[in-house]
Amino acid sequence: MKNPYEKYILPKVVHWACSGGPSSKQRQKVIPKAKGKVLEIGIGSGLNLPFYNPEKVSSLTAIDPSEEIWKLNQYHMERLEFDFEFVKAYAEELPFKEKKFDTVVITYALCTIKDTTKALGEIRRVLKPEGKLLFSEHGLAPDKSIEFWQNTINPVWKSVGGGCNLNKNIPQLIENNGFKIKDLNTMYLPGWKPASYNYWGEAVMI
Repeated sequence: MKNPYEKYILPKVVHWACSGGPSSKQRQKVIPKAKGKVLEIGIGSGLNLPFYNPEKVSSLTAIDPSEEIWKLNQYHMERLEFDFEFVKAYAEELPFKEKKFDTVVITYALCTIKDTTKALGEIRRVLKPEGKLLFSEHGLAPDKSIEFWQNTINPVWKSVGGGCNLNKNIPQLIENNGFKIKDLNTMYLPGWKPASYNYWGEAVMI
């Protein structure tokens, strides 16, 4: 059972935090690479929707455990030129058959997933052998001074941020769970440094 903060306030906070210009530019680098049958993990309020290429995507299935944040979607769904389905689900328990999707997309969601090992295992299960994982995430900074603040602040940040972690080592999580990263890019985005170090790229199953 969600408390009033989680149900009414947190979705609006997350939508506001994730809709900024820097993160939008990151989405534009990753989302157009999706093709075929696509699964998006943690669609949130639909901020990736404008960037899918209808010439490449045949269908998009999107999951999120929060219907409240999905209701904040402002995209005109009739503009989509491919089949779309929203499913309320957790990444750790994907309600789909094996080898169903050509591309799995996850942006600014891996930070909040409680059991990343189980979630990435589920992604491998539903991804076709030749499929790819596209990701853009914030996480552990390379500078020790920033890392110190990430680790120090994280318990409080996590409690008020819907489970968001500042200090996950994104490449390590991906590669320790059955994937090989083929393309990895990193940089600090404009903003508060403990939350602005970004990783983005593409991974395939080992």
